[in-house]
Amino acid sequence: MAEKPQTTEISYLPPSAPPTNHGHTVAAWFTMIGIIVGAIVAGVAVALPLVWLFWVGMGIVVLALIGGAVLRNMGYGQPKPGVTPRTSTQH
Repeated sequence: MAEKPQTTEISYLPPSAPPTNHGHTVAAWFTMIGIIVGAIVAGVAVALPLVWLFWVGMGIVVLALIGGAVLRNMGYGQPKPGVTPRTSTQH
């Protein structure tokens, strides 16, 4: 077989998008785990007809939402547009 001559093609890539973490942050994990735990507690309460336990589960969900917002404002969440993200000072 005859070999094909190799051609060199130049590829131009588009400018890269800024890096994102898709919500993989301390604030996001804290919030989602809290919501899941609260929903499980509330679901068990519905299955066992315990009204007080249902409201405990809803309280856990509310605390998780508040805690996630606090963590985001402390710099442990996805940065808001136009805000400089938290940087580490450790070497």
